[in-house]
Amino acid sequence: MYVYFGLGTNLGDKEHNLRLAVRKIEERVGKVVSLSAFYATAPWGFSSEHTFLNAAACVETLLPPLSVLHLTQEIEREIGRTHKSVGGVYSDRVIDIDLLLYGDRVLDTPELKLPHPLMHERRFVVEPLAEIAPDLVHPILKKKMRELL
Repeated sequence: MYVYFGLGTNLGDKEHNLRLAVRKIEERVGKVVSLSAFYATAPWGFSSEHTFLNAAACVETLLPPLSVLHLTQEIEREIGRTHKSVGGVYSDRVIDIDLLLYGDRVLDTPELKLPHPLMHERRFVVEPLAEIAPDLVHPILKKKMRELL
């Protein structure tokens, strides 16, 4: 199964944070098939003096969606993430790993929503994703990533 991640960081050595996250994802989740360029972006949903560095990755995995989620949350904690954004309240973070898509699966549970519910509204997610998978179709919107730009 191909899964797609959005990665972001705006604290510390940003490039190192992204590369470390990708390495840990490859060690635990599956083979990294493609990785976008790193994009410098402004904070979204909150004010900060720190800009973000964002990327997207495609990973081939045999793990089920919740296992992927739990492993990436563990990786976030190991890299230094202390809390997740809750209720639309965002803050600076060492690393953020969002599970965007798990194949074409649609899932809506309290713990995991697939596709990621806000991904199409966030250029910092769609642009790197469209770079590595321009013809990938959003399973609900039925639009290709390049069409969401």
